[in-house]
Amino acid sequence: MTATSTSLSPGGRQVWARARGVLLVLALIVVAGIALALARSSEHHGRLDPRSADRNGSLAVAELLQDRGVSTRVVTSLDEAVAAAGPQVTLLVAGPDLLTDGQQTALRERTATAGGRTVLVAPGWPSTTALAPGVTTDLPSESEVLQPACTLPEAVRAGAVRLGGERYEVGAGTAAESCYAGDGLPTLVKLQDAAGGDTVLLGSPDILFNHRLSEEGNASLALQLLGSREHLVWFLPSPADSSAGGDGDIDAPGGGKSFFDLIPSGWLWGTLQLVVAGVLAAIWRGRRLGPLVMERLPVAIRASEATEGRARLYHRADARDRASAVLRSAARTRLAPLVGVPTRDAHSPHLLLPALSARLADRQRDVQSLLFGPAPTDDTTLVRLADQLDALEREVRTS
Repeated sequence: MTATSTSLSPGGRQVWARARGVLLVLALIVVAGIALALARSSEHHGRLDPRSADRNGSLAVAELLQDRGVSTRVVTSLDEAVAAAGPQVTLLVAGPDLLTDGQQTALRERTATAGGRTVLVAPGWPSTTALAPGVTTDLPSESEVLQPACTLPEAVRAGAVRLGGERYEVGAGTAAESCYAGDGLPTLVKLQDAAGGDTVLLGSPDILFNHRLSEEGNASLALQLLGSREHLVWFLPSPADSSAGGDGDIDAPGGGKSFFDLIPSGWLWGTLQLVVAGVLAAIWRGRRLGPLVMERLPVAIRASEATEGRARLYHRADARDRASAVLRSAARTRLAPLVGVPTRDAHSPHLLLPALSARLADRQRDVQSLLFGPAPTDDTTLVRLADQLDALEREVRTS
């Protein structure tokens, strides 16, 4: 129990050998996470942004439109988009599914009476019902080169283009032209509005990407759809947009949303599932599997090794109180039968101490502090206590 390390104490190399595997796994996880974050960041940076020259940006189509006299203006709030809508304006909504229900309602109310063109890029089921009445979505398809197979002038002039993604079903009685069918359903739909404008649904944004614009008739279709009016307003919905509260009022400041309103419902359900799984795991790990069963050890362990191992644990934890209590208890248990005291009474001072003092030559010896005293304050005192207990036991045995 001294501070000197034994040959069984783990050294620096042993600690490193044990920990390096865990550290290596943690390092790989961190590196993989950083790599994935960087890859996704570069992939989505400037997506469908007419100011971005990245692969998935749309700078190329914006410059081609500018050469044809069409001005392009980027807005990031619903207020700006709604205010800019008009007969000579094409309003492109780059992410309609990102809009809340109230924002979609407000946007539809304005565009339906503006008399211009609204282009919705890859609208799915969250936005199709509100922004394109009479149209529903079906399962998406892979992006591929498709033929027009319709009489829409823009599609006939463009010919084959790369489309796909969202597929749409047009309800009966809805005035619409459907083109570029993928697996039997159109991926481009043009709806006529009552005020003389129209709404175009694009199943995928491929024809707008910089790296796809030169393929097939992508450039032709993009320029015709976006260049039919003098002005193009490019709406990039932003999560920071406070326009349009849940009731559809575009003047509602912030919409009165709380923090939990901004969390997608999927995350809340996922968190609930994790909590339930954690509780079940705790119950599974915490329940008893039955009483303990004594089993024979597969190998014989020498008493000296077990003693040294326990002593090392006490030393590492600075548990001198526990170590001294174990030494004193063992000494009392061995001394009690030697002085005629039952083992069950070995830890009773009023029974053990009188019988023990009668066997000692020095009856004034302070046996009580030795067997029932306070815990040692340092390792040196603990070692001295062990030596004194051994000496006391030898004296009683030889008396």
